[in-house]
Amino acid sequence: MSNVYGRPCSSSELRKMLVLWMLSLLIVVAVSENSHSALTVLEDSGSDSTGHEEAQVNDEFDDEDLEVFQPSNQWQTLKPGQAVPRGSHVRLNLQTGQREAKLGEEQQARYLKDGQRVVNTKAPSFTARELKEALKMFKEGVDDPAHPQRREEEEALKAKFRPLDELKRDMAELDMRVETDVDIMRRLITKFNSSNATVEERVKALLDLEYLVHQVDNAQNLVSMGGMKLVINALNSSDFGLQGNAAFVLGSAVSSNPSVQVEVTEGGALLKLLTLLATPRPIPVKKKALFAVASLLRHFPYAQGHFLKLGGMQVLVDLFQTPGGESLRIRIVTLIYDMIVEKELMSQSGMDQIPDSTFQERLRQYAQVTLLPVLAEQGWCRLVPELLASSEHDWREKALRTLLAMMPYCQEEFRQNRALISSLGDLQKQYRELVLTEQDLGEEDGYFGEILILLDTVALKVR
Repeated sequence: MSNVYGRPCSSSELRKMLVLWMLSLLIVVAVSENSHSALTVLEDSGSDSTGHEEAQVNDEFDDEDLEVFQPSNQWQTLKPGQAVPRGSHVRLNLQTGQREAKLGEEQQARYLKDGQRVVNTKAPSFTARELKEALKMFKEGVDDPAHPQRREEEEALKAKFRPLDELKRDMAELDMRVETDVDIMRRLITKFNSSNATVEERVKALLDLEYLVHQVDNAQNLVSMGGMKLVINALNSSDFGLQGNAAFVLGSAVSSNPSVQVEVTEGGALLKLLTLLATPRPIPVKKKALFAVASLLRHFPYAQGHFLKLGGMQVLVDLFQTPGGESLRIRIVTLIYDMIVEKELMSQSGMDQIPDSTFQERLRQYAQVTLLPVLAEQGWCRLVPELLASSEHDWREKALRTLLAMMPYCQEEFRQNRALISSLGDLQKQYRELVLTEQDLGEEDGYFGEILILLDTVALKVR
């Protein structure tokens, strides 16, 4: 047998080691049994009037409590008389002849340091030293707001945010105020009407107004503030940018806004818009003017009557045939189709309900709009079929729907139009193939199928 240094041991040395180990074990057991807790409950020989016993801390063992060994994760030498906590590992160092101890595995999980606090995580009770340290920290006022650590934390938190009084003072210096839409429109109107404003500034004001007047209330407020008259007068400006953007504001303001439609119509805007369409202007200006006219006429028979009296359909005929105005053609045909369908739907709805006075007035106004005879008279039975020559499917669809809407007054002329009949036959062949392609893709009722139905319907009526 060899000792801890790897040398062979004699029988005498082995007996000495065994005796020393037994003595050390007896000492450890004796000390553990005689160790006292720092907390002791004393029985009072004389009971008080209430008959309750009082739990007191016996300070007479403070000197011994200081001798309790505090184990760690490393081996430490035990001093004579020190008590070893339960669960610690104890060994005899044969080289030095002294006892050593360290934390056991369960004890290592028992103590956890959290900042300045020592937390007992698993044990059902606290040791005397733990209680003393807790009382000491309580007396020192670690949780006191005046504690240096707490003051540092509060200062760090204050550094991240500005005081409310400081924010109020800065807001007052900036004189900030939230503008309403009315305030913004009033400011834009003032800028637009200023004699010192440049053309660019006035155009910018119109663009900002156009964004606001999409709302019904804002458009009505623009009328009440007198801004609509300024916009209408801008249609007579010599600058094309002001003309186009003024028409843009009008078109957005009158869309689905009957009260504004009345004000704009009575303010003479329709004549000025037709003038823009009838005289040489850049195509972008004509597009915006046509947008304003279409917005003013839709669902408003009163304006439609004025439009026909002012020769508006003849203006659209000339615009339809203007070289370079191909992009305007689909817009014109769409407007014509919408006006025809509006009147038909209004007439049909009058048969299904008991109309009130307002509805009766609208029926009377629509009855005064003789649109189809004017269309046939001014050559639209010949012009609309020209859109079928376009390669755009959307244009062809709009043209076919308009042809069907005009059929009561244009059917005879359609039958005599050889180019129309030939075009319908070619398109039927083309769209039959497109429908087969849609069906191969799993679309039974596709877009091309709808166009083919329109083609077949028109072809059947013109035969």
